[in-house]
Amino acid sequence: MSTRGVVGIVGDFNPRNSTHVATNEALVHVGLPFDWVPTDAVGDHPATRLGRYAGLWIAPASPYRDMEGALRAVRHARERGVPLVGT
Repeated sequence: MSTRGVVGIVGDFNPRNSTHVATNEALVHVGLPFDWVPTDAVGDHPATRLGRYAGLWIAPASPYRDMEGALRAVRHARERGVPLVGT
């Protein structure tokens, strides 16, 4: 499955978190495909995990399981010119 044009939402999705649910609803509403990427899945080589996404969104309302993973995702986007939204 190609993820071209897909947004990677970096964060630790919690279905009880209303902000996470609203994020999903907003992206579905505008017809933008997306995947949630857990912060602990970013790893030491973010290009391997995140390189296929057209853009990244650092999830709102997250206490992250792996803050370093979230920061690696930000660095990956900044160093490679990947569109990035941080909330």
